[in-house]
Amino acid sequence: MPVEATLDLHGMNQREAHERLHWFLTAARETGKRTVLVITGKGKRQGSGLAHWLATEPGVLRRKLPEWLSLSPLRDIVLDFCPAKARHGGEGAFYILLKRKR
Repeated sequence: MPVEATLDLHGMNQREAHERLHWFLTAARETGKRTVLVITGKGKRQGSGLAHWLATEPGVLRRKLPEWLSLSPLRDIVLDFCPAKARHGGEGAFYILLKRKR
């Protein structure tokens, strides 16, 4: 299924990102979209040198997105989600499949 809309959460704090995600997914579903792309980014790496490259902790938005999607009211409109392919951002983005509007 083609990506019908994209939301980029880069530079937002958790509150802003959560509000924007809710608005975006609700609007996308209302307009009949089924597959959307949400870019969270991979997160900022802390430190420098070898420790910087070994850091595996994902960014806060990347960690929080699955939690937000599993909570009401978003769980009522989200059918499924998965990490994006490399061409769409890889581990720094997610495909979200929305339920059909009835």
